[in-house]
Amino acid sequence: MKKTLLLGFAALTMVAMLSSCGKVPQEKIDAANAAIDSAKAVEADVYLAADFAAVQDSMSAVMADIEVQKSKLFKKFGPASEKLDRILGMAQELKVNAVAKKEEVKKEVEGLMTEVATMMEENGKLMKKAPRGKEGAAVLEQMKAEMATIEATVNEAKGLYDAGKYMDASNKMKAAKESATKINTELNEAIAKVKGRK
Repeated sequence: MKKTLLLGFAALTMVAMLSSCGKVPQEKIDAANAAIDSAKAVEADVYLAADFAAVQDSMSAVMADIEVQKSKLFKKFGPASEKLDRILGMAQELKVNAVAKKEEVKKEVEGLMTEVATMMEENGKLMKKAPRGKEGAAVLEQMKAEMATIEATVNEAKGLYDAGKYMDASNKMKAAKESATKINTELNEAIAKVKGRK
């Protein structure tokens, strides 16, 4: 009698375990999706694009696994449940890191604006000292046009910065800095060349 009761209890326990393992972890799926949406809301897809894509890929893989398990007679959602816990943690960490990265890019843009403004002012002074032969005049006109383009790019970047689009502003300011640096180098070399002849 006692043995029968124990076997019955064991059977009930097994059924309960199988029943528990056979349920889709919907709450965890919802929590992971909410965390991913929350990370996207702070532009993790912009400021930490590779990490965000990795979390999305992991989520897609887990959902594909869950769909496979749903079609089986003996469903096993334990591994998927564990992966969902990890994805939830990754997405929450991603949100924190994205906020920090956005602030970092914002400060980077501010630094670039200062750098480019200083270089453009210097370029203006160097242009007055640059050699003005027949070819020199044509080159200087071309540089003036390039500097006007740089100023337009900087203004676009300021607009993006004011709109909170720091990554786009950063990309424009990096391009502006590269162009301003090129002009600065060419002017310094031209001036040094003329001085070297004297």
